This record gives sequence, C-alpha cells and structure tokens, in this order.
Amino acid sequence: MQTPIRCMLMRGGSSKGLYFRAEDLPADTNLRDRVLVAAMGAGARQIDGAGGAHPLTSKIAIVSPSRSGDADIDYLFAQVVVGENRVDTTPNCGNMLAGVGAFAVENGLVRAQNGVTRIRVRMLNSGNLCKLEISTPGGAVSYDGDARIDGVPGTSAPVICHYLDVAGSACGSLLPTGNATDEADGVAVTCIDNGMPVVVLRAEDLGRTGYESREELDRDDAFKRRLEAIRLKLGPRMNLGDVTDKVGKRCADPTFLSGGP
Repeated sequence: MQTPIRCMLMRGGSSKGLYFRAEDLPADTNLRDRVLVAAMGAGARQIDGAGGAHPLTSKIAIVSPSRSGDADIDYLFAQVVVGENRVDTTPNCGNMLAGVGAFAVENGLVRAQNGVTRIRVRMLNSGNLCKLEISTPGGAVSYDGDARIDGVPGTSAPVICHYLDVAGSACGSLLPTGNATDEADGVAVTCIDNGMPVVVLRAEDLGRTGYESREELDRDDAFKRRLEAIRLKLGPRMNLGDVTDKVGKRCADPTFLSGGP
C-alpha cells in the first residue's frame, strides 16, 4: 500500500529536487530516509522515482517553521546518493536553498510582502543563517525574470542569497588546515571551508587545462582515481575525518584554477 506525501518538484539554482514540509515526513530518521530514497527512486537509474539518475537531480529540501528566534524557516538538505540507496545530510546545498523561499511562501509558512519578501533561513546541516530575497509582486511569488546563471537554460526571477557567517561551518575555520597552501599526493592545494568544504587545485598540476568538458573528465577513470586519492588524504586534515562514504565521492565536481587568461 502506498502512502501519499505532498511535495513540490522545483529547480533551485543549477540543481533540481523535491521539497517537503518536515511535518509530512516520518520523525524517525531511518524511516524518513527510506521514504526519501523511495521518492527519488532506488538504484542507479532511479526509474521508479523523481530522481534523474544524477546527483544534481537527486536532492531534497526539508522545510519547517524555525524553532530559533533569529530565523523564519529551518531547512535541512538531504542528498539521495545515486545508486547507493542512502541519504547523506552532511553537506549544505545552496542551489536547493535558493528554492526554499518560494516553497515557504507557496505553502503558507511565510507571508509574502508586496515587491520583495525577505526570509531568514536556518541551514540545519551546519547551523548557519542565510537571508533570502525573492520577488513577490502583489504578494505572490514571481518565477519570471531576466536573471541568468551558468548551467541553466533560459532566465528566471532572481533569488538573492545573503550568507551570514558561513566560514568554517563544516571544518571549524576558513582555512581548516591552518595553511593557505598544502600538498597532497604531490599536488599543491588550498583547503577552504566557506559554506562548503572545497579543495582548490591548479589544473596544470593534474595535466589538464581547466577547460575540459564535464563529459571528458567523467570518462577519465585515472584522473578521477587521482582526485579521489587527494580527497581521501585531505579529509582528516580538514577536520572531516574519513570521507570515504561522504557524498563528495559521487557528486563533487573538481575545482580548478586554470592558470589561463
């Protein structure tokens, strides 16, 4: 027997996923995660759910009125790990956060103002705050506009995100190793945590230009193995511990400084 659970399928930034009200999901974490996997679809193809067989289209936002006095909305991000039938709530996701304001207004969690509505969101994954500004002419969410971002076709209404005090949200400091540069596997890197733990590398140090397509990099198994080796070595040094089973293994894109013009 299937149980209906209301949700919204929305694009946030360059990601797409399901938005749920927290009250509509099971309170038990294990049962909740089983529900989320079922909603996105099990297996690598996710053909029995709303997921698109890719990490960027297998994301979930869980939204509720905030329990803290300095926020209007609480937001928990959940990544359904494609092909592994599990959920990871370790990282934040700014893409899905961009849709939280519209979802909150559409579901009556926040009353829209005429013109622009400002919503304070507590990101439960890290405990940090973000102030969203969404377009609400006449007190209704507007989705049409001329704002454009890379990775998304067309244009839409802008969503302005003011991130507050996100440095060190996952690792404890902006430079979690204490250094501006480090070395891992013979490669110079910079480890940064400014809302999301990131390792920045020079493309040329890995024999790349930084202008390769995603498809080209995805086909290079040796390149991906080397990146993974670097990631695993830096996890403990960034105060993240063993990151073997964290979602970065499947969905984090390499970050390059191209060294070009």
